[in-house]
Amino acid sequence: MLSALDHLVIYVDDLSRAVDFYSRVLGMDAKEQDASHADLHLGTLMLRLQRTDNSTAPQAAAPTIGAMELSFSSRLPLEEVEHHLAALSVPVELGPVTYDGSKGPVDSLYLRDPEGNLLEINRPRR
Repeated sequence: MLSALDHLVIYVDDLSRAVDFYSRVLGMDAKEQDASHADLHLGTLMLRLQRTDNSTAPQAAAPTIGAMELSFSSRLPLEEVEHHLAALSVPVELGPVTYDGSKGPVDSLYLRDPEGNLLEINRPRR
């Protein structure tokens, strides 16, 4: 019945700070933005950053800041990702560590976005 995940919504209090993080730190492309939301693209996935005080309907029953856990795959070796994050003063909370990803073993780094969401950046184990 389903073929793919089209987009995810992350609720934020500070839209400009979140857009800066996801575009500058993670390299996503900000395509559309207004006062209540911003759409960022990563390949075929769209990540919508939406303010919690947005009146758009329908929306989640309890929009919550910092409740997401997202996992991203990296094209770069994790050592390069670590250097990039360090250069931007973005702390790594955990890693590199080895876990099972959707396609097998991965090495992962964990960090948080400005709203407290847990982000994993992984790369297939070689």
